Amino acid sequence: MLRPTDISPLTRLVQRVDASADGAPAADAFGTGFPSVDRMLGGGVRRGDVIVLGGEVGSGKSSLALAMAMRMAQSGVTAAFLTHEMSVERVMERSLAIEGRARIDDIRAGTLDELTRAAIGSVAFRLREQAPLVSRLPHGGAAPLAEELRRTLDLQVAFVDPLQALATGSGTQAEELAASVRALKSVAQELDIAIVVTSHLDVAAPGRPDPRPTLDDFGALGAVKQHADVVLGIFREEMFQPGNDVAGATELLVLKNRNGGTGYIDLYFYKQWLRFEDMLDPDR
Repeated sequence: MLRPTDISPLTRLVQRVDASADGAPAADAFGTGFPSVDRMLGGGVRRGDVIVLGGEVGSGKSSLALAMAMRMAQSGVTAAFLTHEMSVERVMERSLAIEGRARIDDIRAGTLDELTRAAIGSVAFRLREQAPLVSRLPHGGAAPLAEELRRTLDLQVAFVDPLQALATGSGTQAEELAASVRALKSVAQELDIAIVVTSHLDVAAPGRPDPRPTLDDFGALGAVKQHADVVLGIFREEMFQPGNDVAGATELLVLKNRNGGTGYIDLYFYKQWLRFEDMLDPDR
């Protein structure tokens, strides 16, 4: 029951507008660490929202999600990265490669040059202090995942990699994925967190004139299109037209943005490091 001293939603909204009048991002938004993405999304990913990041197999969606999680953690955000496709050790190995600009094969083989070894050491030091919480996705679908998120103290952003791992085989995959998207939306609102989930895309029809991802490619009986607040699609032209001098060029398509506009963001993918960089605001 509301009490006279409770702050109304309208009052909270006005306070947030006043606080961000100087151009600062909304208080309920968490920057992804990619400035062009944050500008398109009005400051970043927002509490209560589900953000779906889709791409073809091998497009780098897990690497991009992990890079966002790491950059958020380094900015003081409590972020969790839950994965089905990698062990915790492999996630940390990939983190060192992304942030240290090193080849994973060189990290594994111990064949780093002195400059890269120093960079890796610096990254490892930072990650000891400011790293996302990394764990394996629990078995059993969306329900045990929701329980794990509820137990994570002070959680602000959760990354789930990938959506398809939430299917348990109790129904058709499309039905289960649709139910999982709805469940993730409920959890995001209940816990007042942002949930970023990667997703494999349905195979595009052969000969489609434009191979860029569309909302329909996310399948799940249209649940992503309907229930996700933001839908992002990775398009790397070199995967479709190799040899056309487009290596690394990446479009991050904003296919749905419930609270803003759509369009695309230019990124660059350094395949040897599994690293994405913002083309307009590259890292130094």
